Amino acid sequence: MKQNLYKGSLILLVTFLCATACKKSVVPTNPDTGTNVITPPHDTTQATTPLPPPVPYPVSPVQGCNFAPNYGDSIVYPQPNTNGDYFVYPQNNQGILGTYLSWPAGLVLDSKTGAIDLTKSETGERFDVAFVQNGTTDTCMSQLIVAGAAYMDSVYVLSLGDTIAKPYYNANPNWPAPCLTNQGQGCDFDYNNFAKNQGVVIDQKTGFIDLKKTMKNSLFGLLPINGTTINTTVYYWLNDNSNYANQKIGLQIVFYNHRSDISGGLLGSITSSLVNTLDNLLLSKGPSPRPPLIIIVRDNN
Repeated sequence: MKQNLYKGSLILLVTFLCATACKKSVVPTNPDTGTNVITPPHDTTQATTPLPPPVPYPVSPVQGCNFAPNYGDSIVYPQPNTNGDYFVYPQNNQGILGTYLSWPAGLVLDSKTGAIDLTKSETGERFDVAFVQNGTTDTCMSQLIVAGAAYMDSVYVLSLGDTIAKPYYNANPNWPAPCLTNQGQGCDFDYNNFAKNQGVVIDQKTGFIDLKKTMKNSLFGLLPINGTTINTTVYYWLNDNSNYANQKIGLQIVFYNHRSDISGGLLGSITSSLVNTLDNLLLSKGPSPRPPLIIIVRDNN
């Protein structure tokens, strides 16, 4: 009789542990898209909508020509707008027919007028914006920074004490952080607790992500598997010329047990991103570099 009770208790215990480790009954969703924000490694079940092929980056762009789009400054700031989205417009090329283009993806640009919807565009990023006049092949190009916060593609090794992911601003890692003094209203990261409710620990005044505490919240589950990915969005306001406009940035947070478990291709892409950062380029000529990729690694082996 005691042996049967023991076996029954053991079966219940194993069943409970498996249910806890594998539970997916409550999966956070992105309020903007309604999509699942937790992706197991090598997931192929999610349906995707085919996107139109991106316009290739021009081989010989013309820098500084008369038709290069001019938005009045090299940096533009999103603004609060109770009447809808906030737009900025080119101050030149009025009445001239042509096509506006931009790289990388993420800038919501009207191809006919050059109007940029800053409310819907990716912020904290540098873009190339171009104008091609009808009847010509000249791609007249200028650079434009959409102000805002971003995080660097990086590998964080917890065993080495690399536990804090810090934002940078206005596509420049050397730009002074507007949140250091936090005068007046101050900055506010994750103001709706969307990331916090997933287990991501963010200092709401600075935007610093505490990766060690995040791991303790079992962000990837009790038994995380290499390559498990969490998709989240950080909604924020900044104490700068954006006047506390609503902004957001998506993040991909990926788990690996050992640094050696990360593929060479993935490490190479991150290294390339860091080189661009050192050159103060922060400009991708290919597909969109968003969302930023944060890789959490337990140890450096």
